[in-house]
Amino acid sequence: MSNSLGKMRSRAAVVDLTAGTVAYEDTPPEVVRSYLGGRGLNIAYLYKMLQPNVDPLSPDNVLILGTGALTGTGAPNSGRFNATTKSPETNLLGDANCGGFFAPKLRYSGIDRLIIKGRARHPSILKVEDGTVTIEDARAYWGMDIYEIDTALHNDYGQSIEAVTIGPAGENMVRFACVMTGIKNAAGRGGTGAVMGSKNLKAVVAAGGPGFEIQDPDSFVALNEELKKYLTNSMVVKVLGRVGTPLLYEVSNHLGTIRTRNSQDSQFEDTLNAEVIHEHIDKMISCHSCIVHCRHRNTYKGEGPEYTTVGLLGANLCIADTANVIRLNNLVNRLGMDVSSVGGVLSWALELYQRGIIDDSITGGPIEFGDYDLADRLIRSIAAREGFGDVLADSSQAAERLNDPECNYLTAIKGLPQSDPHDCRYIKAFALGIATASRGADHLRSRPTLEVFDLPPELLREIYGADVDRDPTSYLTKEIVVATHENIYSIVDSVGICKFICHGFNSPKLLKYDHFSQLLNAAFGASFSIDELKAVARRVVDLERAFINREGVRRPQDMLPRRYFDEPLPHGVAKGHHVDRDKFFEMLGRYYKLRQWDEDGMVPKSRIVELMAPWNGGKEAAS
Repeated sequence: MSNSLGKMRSRAAVVDLTAGTVAYEDTPPEVVRSYLGGRGLNIAYLYKMLQPNVDPLSPDNVLILGTGALTGTGAPNSGRFNATTKSPETNLLGDANCGGFFAPKLRYSGIDRLIIKGRARHPSILKVEDGTVTIEDARAYWGMDIYEIDTALHNDYGQSIEAVTIGPAGENMVRFACVMTGIKNAAGRGGTGAVMGSKNLKAVVAAGGPGFEIQDPDSFVALNEELKKYLTNSMVVKVLGRVGTPLLYEVSNHLGTIRTRNSQDSQFEDTLNAEVIHEHIDKMISCHSCIVHCRHRNTYKGEGPEYTTVGLLGANLCIADTANVIRLNNLVNRLGMDVSSVGGVLSWALELYQRGIIDDSITGGPIEFGDYDLADRLIRSIAAREGFGDVLADSSQAAERLNDPECNYLTAIKGLPQSDPHDCRYIKAFALGIATASRGADHLRSRPTLEVFDLPPELLREIYGADVDRDPTSYLTKEIVVATHENIYSIVDSVGICKFICHGFNSPKLLKYDHFSQLLNAAFGASFSIDELKAVARRVVDLERAFINREGVRRPQDMLPRRYFDEPLPHGVAKGHHVDRDKFFEMLGRYYKLRQWDEDGMVPKSRIVELMAPWNGGKEAAS
């Protein structure tokens, strides 16, 4: 491995809210070399700092806000950070990636990574400016929703600041509350906002500072221009820039794989198609340094919706009215919650009531699919932890109180409701990907979208480095597909770039390992070969797995929802498809073998020693 990091550095501030102290440290170069930044450095710190079996809502939990290695450089779509913690929703890994404008501003403020411990005595704000972090009083802001706090902070701290905040849901420790930036961008999964709330932390304000130095500005600008031209010629980039992610709804609906009525059905109304959504949009907007512009400014004074929203607050709740789905989107953002878990938990409760498993004594009155006013009331009650909403606010941990202790009717894995509106009974690589994802039922860890493109064998061989089965319904070779996508997405999250311009996410082209190598070299003089980046990717995936292994995850937890095995899809092209248990377990076993984990999905102890060696100056400690 080359030792050259050039000007690539990572500065961390360790904030102890209980003691009211801040300490600063430069991340050891060997650790930066091994994990890059963003998601990678965050899990390296979390694994090192957090003991197993910690209560996620206790002061002992650690919350890390970490920028990517390229965040804020001006590289295409390089405006992202990761929020990483132990999840109060799953009691496993909580890690969420987020765009917007906060991450570059944090880095310009002189800090790459905030590591937050303890609990403040009263509501507080962290202000980051000129390389210094101060703890300030936030009692005047407590109780504000996301829109209100965003406006108030800009009025009080200056229009040039950027902030991450929590809303009422985070303050009330709803287990799927988000860390938000702006009025829409969410570090959405796993309850990161609940952890902020448990720490009495209302916001982090980044006010700016000296920034950082680019090694070779002329070469870096020239490379960026070349990449922007390459990316903007992509058809998927053009379409995303015109109508955003709802374009995926129509594809899933045609296949008969859009989750409807809590996945009891798999097709819904065309009122949620991208072109219909677009009639309710004022303009398309973007995150920092973005060349896609996939975000919507809607006509109801909010931002969105995304594909996830139209699927999980629309089809999955059987709400077809376009305007009402967008209004629910705005409400969930305003209160500061994960739209995926909101839609998953609400639809779970609605089916339980439909089947007579719960009744009015639990819900407080009738609940049924298709009722917009009911959905609005329940969302508000969840954020406030009032009445039946207080039960639903505990997500999968409410299973006993909802008389569904095995979560037989909740589409979730490892306690995390599935984020993708796409039903995975048809595309088997999707099924394996959500089963093995490090944070639960998740489509952003591996999402192998190329499975639907019917690509020629020679191109597939180039992408995956092996012959893979082109049939999306096949179980064969899907472990190769999933692992390949997991690896490159872990690098994208670690360098701080958006997946929408990543090779494999929605296109067989876009940015690949060699592009990331060129960008790191031009920006910082940091020398990474393609093989070295692939080694970083494997470290990130393995260390996340080691973290959840340490919290109790084994083969039985890599299990799909019961419905995916037992009930064939009822509609469309995918009609009749389901997941065969025996073939799924064979596929899972091949995946473990490819990952070099044991038959129970455990990372070998020798590998964990190797993964932690960078903290010891690259020397492997005695096990």
